[in-house]
Amino acid sequence: MATVGGLALRNTGLRGDALAHAQRLLASWQTLADLSFSDLLLLAPVQGEEGRRFVVFGQVRPTTGQTLYPADMVGMVVDEVERPLMSHAWRQGEVLIGGGTVLGTKERARVQCIPVRHRGSMIALVTRESSTESGRRHGELERNYLATFDRFATMVAEGSFPFGRDEVPYGDTPRVGDGAIVLDGELNIVFASPNAVSSLHRMGIHAYTKGLQLSELGFEQGAIDTAIRARLPVDEELEPGDTSFTLRAIPLLEADKPVGAIVLLRDVTDLRSRDRMLLSKDATIREIHHRVKNNLQTIAALLRLQGRRLKSGEAQEAIDDSERRIRSIAIVHETLSRDTRDVVSFDDVIRPLVRVVEETVSTPDVRLVFDVEGDAGDLSGDVATPLAVVLNELMQNAVDHAFPRDGEGSAKGHVQVRLAREERELVVDVVDDGVGLPAGFTLEDGSGLGLSIVQALVKGELGGSIVLRDENGTRAHVRVPLAPVAPVDL
Repeated sequence: MATVGGLALRNTGLRGDALAHAQRLLASWQTLADLSFSDLLLLAPVQGEEGRRFVVFGQVRPTTGQTLYPADMVGMVVDEVERPLMSHAWRQGEVLIGGGTVLGTKERARVQCIPVRHRGSMIALVTRESSTESGRRHGELERNYLATFDRFATMVAEGSFPFGRDEVPYGDTPRVGDGAIVLDGELNIVFASPNAVSSLHRMGIHAYTKGLQLSELGFEQGAIDTAIRARLPVDEELEPGDTSFTLRAIPLLEADKPVGAIVLLRDVTDLRSRDRMLLSKDATIREIHHRVKNNLQTIAALLRLQGRRLKSGEAQEAIDDSERRIRSIAIVHETLSRDTRDVVSFDDVIRPLVRVVEETVSTPDVRLVFDVEGDAGDLSGDVATPLAVVLNELMQNAVDHAFPRDGEGSAKGHVQVRLAREERELVVDVVDDGVGLPAGFTLEDGSGLGLSIVQALVKGELGGSIVLRDENGTRAHVRVPLAPVAPVDL
C-alpha cells in the first residue's frame, strides 16, 4: 500500500515542512469530515503540471453521514477536465463551491475546494464532497456543524489548521458523534448536540445550557481555557462522581486569534469500568501465580526436610529429584507473578534454572561450568512451564551421567544451553563435553524417570520433538512449535 510520504515524493513537489503540514492535516481531519457530513479528499498537483492534474494522497469518510467513496481513492490522478473546479481553486487560491462528478463515476456531487496553505504558500487542496441527493434536512445540529466546518475550512485556507504540532493519538479521543459543544469567542455555549446534552446530564448538569459558560454550570473548563491560551487542542479525562468522560477542546481561530472553540465529549464510564475489572483480574492472576509459587516452595522445603531423615540412598535421590522438579515449576510461576500477561521472558527462567542444577554439584571436587547462549524470547505460560522442567531434566541428566568421577572422586566439564527461535519454532540444545552416549543408545532404551518425563512433556504437552546425539559428548536437540504471542498495548 502506498504511503502518503511515498506518493508525495514520487508525484508532487511536497517536501520537508510542507509535507509534514499535510501529514498533520491527515492525522486530525476526521473531525472536519464529521462536521461536514461529507467525504474529504486531499490532493496535490502532479509535479510539473501545476493546476492541470492532481493526485489524491489522503481520504477520510464521515462517521456522521454516508460516503460517496467506499473504494480507496488514494493514488488516483484527477485531470482538470474531470474536475475544472479544482484547477480554478488552485489558480485563484480561494475557497470555491460548485458541482462535479463523483470521481470515477457519472454521479453528481456537491464539491467544495479549499486551498491548504503552509507559511503563506498553497501546497494542496482539500475537497469536501457530498451527494446532491442526500435529502438531509438542515436542522439546528446540521447548521451549527456546517458553520463550524466553515470555520475550520477558513483556518485550513489561512494555514492555521492543522495546528503546528503533531497530533498524539489518544486512545479514547471523542468524535463529533459522541457529543459536541460549540462555544463563541466569550466561551458562551452556542450549541450543544443531543449527545453532549446527555453527557452533561450524566455529569449531573441539568440546566439549560445555551448562552451560558460551562463554568457557570459547574463544569471544570480548565482544558478549554488552556486550549484557547495555547491555540492548540487539549485532551483531558474527567471523572465527575462515578462517571468518566474524555474531553477534547479545539480552539477556533481567525487570523490566528481565538474566536471560539468546539468541545467534544465522550462517555467512557463503561470502558473505564471494564479497564478496572481487567486490572483487578490481572492482579488476581498475579496473586494466584505468587501463591502457587509459595506453595510449591513450601512443598520443596518439606521434601528437603523429609529427605534428610531417609536412610536409603535411592529414596534420598528420588526425593532430591522431586524437589528439583518442583523448584523448576516454581520459578516459572514466580516469573508469571510479575507480569500482567500469561507470558514470560524465558531468559528470566533459564538462569535461575541453571542455578538450581548448579546447587546439586556444589562440591569442591566437582567443577562443572554452565553457560547459556541465545534467547528464547517471550513464551506463554503453557510453553514455559513444561519447557522449564525439560531443561532441568536434561541439565541434571548431563550432571549425573556425562562426567563420571575419576579415581580421586573428582570431575570437571562444561554444559551449555543454546536457545534460538526459527520462524515459528523454538530450538533448544543442551550440550555437554562428557563421555557421550553408550554405544547403540536410543531414547527408547532410556529407562530413567528423567528421560521419560522429558519425552512425555516434549512430545505430549509441547507437540515437539527431541533427539539425542553423540557429538564429542552428548547433544540433546529439542524443537518446539510456537504460536505467536499477542502484543501488549502500553
